[in-house]
Amino acid sequence: MRVSIITVCYNSSQYIHSAIESVITQDYSDIEYIIIDGCSTDSTISIVSEYKGRIAHIVSEPDKGIYDAMNKGIALASGDVIGILNSDDFYPNQHVVSDVVQYFDMNANVDMVLGNVDFVSAENLSKVVRFYSAVKFSPWKLRYGFMPAHPAAFIKRSAYKKVGWYKLGYQIAADFDMFVRLLLHDKCRYISLNQI
Repeated sequence: MRVSIITVCYNSSQYIHSAIESVITQDYSDIEYIIIDGCSTDSTISIVSEYKGRIAHIVSEPDKGIYDAMNKGIALASGDVIGILNSDDFYPNQHVVSDVVQYFDMNANVDMVLGNVDFVSAENLSKVVRFYSAVKFSPWKLRYGFMPAHPAAFIKRSAYKKVGWYKLGYQIAADFDMFVRLLLHDKCRYISLNQI
């Protein structure tokens, strides 16, 4: 199973290194890493270029915001499963992707695997300031504004093909809209992995 990881960024030089390192050090061998940059004016692209040989696609061009950048990444993705790791996020260990793939292998009928997220202090990445659990999530909670943590959602490319792209009309809520379409409208099957 090929896994495409997409990182979208804009002026992310402060954090992009940690995001990239957490992807390229994964112990799973079939990862396609894609970085979509919105023409950063800081040193983001020079940092990304240091990893050129480890990144399948690097795109740096103007876009219409974060969801447009995500759509560009999904369009490039060839993986069976797609994960979106924001530029200021990182995987906490080297076996996140292999654990996700194992869950997909054990549950072939699911369209997505949802994980937990730790929110950490920018000054101390080992200091957890908030915990977000996927285990307690249920699609009916979307009606009250609760959604899975986007950076811990791994979604089959076939599910994206079924429901379509992120809608660009939402400034900050296109990911919420995507989960509504996936889980409530199209009844995509999911499983929660009780791991960060």
